[in-house]
Amino acid sequence: MPTPARPEVVEPAQLLRLLCEPEWREAPLTDGDSPAVVVNISDAAGLSRLAGAEPVTGRVVIGVASTPPTQPAPPLLDVALCSGRAPRGWVSAPDVTAGVEAVLDACEATPLASTVLAQVARLNEGRPLLDALAIESAAYSMLLAGAEFQAWRGGHPPAPPRPSSLPVAIDWQGDAVTITLNRPEVRNAYDPATRDSLVDALRSLVSHPGPVDVVLTGAGQDFCSGGDLSWFGTAEDPVAAHAVRLTRSPAPLLAHLSVTARLHGACIGAGIELPAFCPRVEAATGTWFRLPEVAMGLIPGAGGTASIQARIGRHRLVWMALTGSRVEAGLALEWGLVDSLA
Repeated sequence: MPTPARPEVVEPAQLLRLLCEPEWREAPLTDGDSPAVVVNISDAAGLSRLAGAEPVTGRVVIGVASTPPTQPAPPLLDVALCSGRAPRGWVSAPDVTAGVEAVLDACEATPLASTVLAQVARLNEGRPLLDALAIESAAYSMLLAGAEFQAWRGGHPPAPPRPSSLPVAIDWQGDAVTITLNRPEVRNAYDPATRDSLVDALRSLVSHPGPVDVVLTGAGQDFCSGGDLSWFGTAEDPVAAHAVRLTRSPAPLLAHLSVTARLHGACIGAGIELPAFCPRVEAATGTWFRLPEVAMGLIPGAGGTASIQARIGRHRLVWMALTGSRVEAGLALEWGLVDSLA
């Protein structure tokens, strides 16, 4: 399949006209066009014109401002890039052109995963937690059966399973408990046994008769390197996997309990999606974060479109997930992905 031409930058008035054309909306599917559209919003008047426009299904809308904006990013945008310091939601890029290119690269490599990510992020903006988890999981399971993930899986065959005797360790000290992801030999990669042990530990705390201070941390050099690739996407039935993902999710428990996540090293995929549900997130200096799923033909599947979005906003979440960019601890603190640095 030929690589689609890079989209030209359009002005707000032109984009509003395109939104009225059904053929343009369908062109990524019917003509193989890039799903991305780049709109220049460098002036306040143009930005205001887009404020009431409805989001676009099947497209990823990238707003670009050459100067720091003074207004929030319009709901129509999926990614909002600018130079210089910017208000909440915008991504301040040292090189805006390079930032746009990174988003376009993702949209060309995995167009279906990219557009599904944008749509799920829009749907989950401000949505109740359990509803957001259901939407994300259903989309994730659908993509597991898709050609983009199958192509990635074909180039990354599953490795032999790497079971651990104690994937989650629990240490009580009076009325405080530390829950430790305990697979340092694989950088605490998140597998079904880890998930189930974490859920069991958290459920026991929900029924505890008194208040408990809970700390969630990880053994070894990294908090969590994300989903264990030895089982990643190996479920034979995506529908059953969706049901398991919802009923065995740690996310509602982390949000409900008084949990402080203490992070260090790499926090990839589930390694930041889950801690972001905690009421407090502390990170050691040198901690870094990344969402790699879109490059695999997927979207975050551990609740990130709810948890990370609630902390940093939809536009920054989509930026992280589309580009797979590494977010360092200082920027994570500035955005609100973490609450403090140690």
